[in-house]
Amino acid sequence: QVQLVESGGGLVQAGGSLRLSCVASGLTFSSYALAWFRQAPGQERDFVAAITRGSNTAYADSVKGRFVISRDNTTNTVFLQVNSLKPEETAVYYCAADFKTSLRTYSVVSSAYDYWGQGTQVTVSA
Repeated sequence: QVQLVESGGGLVQAGGSLRLSCVASGLTFSSYALAWFRQAPGQERDFVAAITRGSNTAYADSVKGRFVISRDNTTNTVFLQVNSLKPEETAVYYCAADFKTSLRTYSVVSSAYDYWGQGTQVTVSA
């Protein structure tokens, strides 16, 4: 049974930072591209960042230079360091895994992802 479990969310002031973690089990972690999405109340689930099997990274324009995605294949964990947070970034943050044969590819479309975590709430106060 595949599980993705996020942690690290919380309440932070505008300008603050958090480190989100997502631990995967039940899959061959190194065979998956990984991503973070976020969903605010009443909004669609939006792409935030992705990391390929080969550890190439990609970011939504709105978070470039502030967020950093990384992975540790030895602990089956994907991280998202979020810095300089803004109140409008209050959302549930989800990690997702997408099986890939290529080391280089990733998707920004949520429907491409095979597995999802339950999400971790990030609340940014003004």
